[in-house]
Amino acid sequence: MEGRPQWKVDVLGWLTESLEELDRQSLRRTRRCRTSSQGRTIWLDGRELLNFGSNDYLGLASDPRLITAVRNSLEKEGWGSGASALVCGRSSAHAALEEALAKFEGCEAALLFPTGFAANVGTIAALVGPGDAVYCDRKNHASIIDGCKLSRADLRVFPHADVDTLDQLLAKPHRHRRRLVVTDTLFSMDGDLAPIAQLVEVCERHGVILMVDEAHATGVFGKRGRGVVEFYGVEDRVPVRVGTLSKAMGSVGGFVVGSTHLVEWLVQKARPYMFSTALPGAACYAAMAALEIIEREPHRREVVLERAEFLREVLRREAWDVGRSTSQIIPVIVHQPETALLLSRFLESRGFFVPAIRPPAVPDNEACLRISVTFHHQTSDLQRLVETLGEARRRLGLGDT
Repeated sequence: MEGRPQWKVDVLGWLTESLEELDRQSLRRTRRCRTSSQGRTIWLDGRELLNFGSNDYLGLASDPRLITAVRNSLEKEGWGSGASALVCGRSSAHAALEEALAKFEGCEAALLFPTGFAANVGTIAALVGPGDAVYCDRKNHASIIDGCKLSRADLRVFPHADVDTLDQLLAKPHRHRRRLVVTDTLFSMDGDLAPIAQLVEVCERHGVILMVDEAHATGVFGKRGRGVVEFYGVEDRVPVRVGTLSKAMGSVGGFVVGSTHLVEWLVQKARPYMFSTALPGAACYAAMAALEIIEREPHRREVVLERAEFLREVLRREAWDVGRSTSQIIPVIVHQPETALLLSRFLESRGFFVPAIRPPAVPDNEACLRISVTFHHQTSDLQRLVETLGEARRRLGLGDT
């Protein structure tokens, strides 16, 4: 361009080489375009695929009852909330959903966040900071890890689900003001459950706070769908519980439940709550409709877990490595990113959407296909998926992965 200084340096020139390096490592992500609602099948980049990639575990994201709830709320609520909850963004819909969540979870109070990510980051940083310590399972979700780092508390990472090592760490002499242990209850890539009962005992013995994230378990585990803490019968012994509205509940947003004092403290100190625009009120109505369905239709979670167990056993018989999965999330572990991509693309060519999961979403050498079983899947869908995986193994010459 005429008049442009010839000495100007391209300060982002390094991006080209860095992106090419991601390509060489099979780690570059590609954005897709979905042109349908969530469901048993989706249209992705112009092709209809059997959907094994969604976290819509109970099949509520496109449920007519949620759609009707949103439609009926729009005339009253509009769409945007206009401001943070502490300014003028919190409407009667938010208040009603917080009350409904507290009742559903059997807690004194609840607090809504724009996302589950924001709920984790905001809660951790509000509970601990400089002079404190936070203990984090190695395979916790990125939102938990980021919350631990942003808190500026001393971070201690313990091996995945290793209660003995955590116990030893907590037993060491310390001068911290407060200590917090934080864990997922259902790990989003491995599909296994945290040893919550043992974690509760260790935390109580050492006098530390336990915070759990039930994002992938809410609605799916427990007699009433409250999650893994209900499944293990320790609800009243876990003081800080985080959940999400965006998975089994089919809406959007995150929440924290606990005591009234906990919620009041988060209102004062959780920065993502204080400084983010509140959820659309219409999304709250969708979540309230989902809560009613979860309470009235427990067969949905029963079906999901039964079909997941069926698929897991068939995959094991076919010598696929499904790790420690005991939930609706089933990894097919193939170790190398390029292998995961090859399998995912082969499955897509046969009409299946099964995403390839690669570092940093999983540790090095743990690349996998992540299969999500939902209420809409039929047994025949699961059988076809296993058969197609077998075909992929033969045609791609993978042998036993």
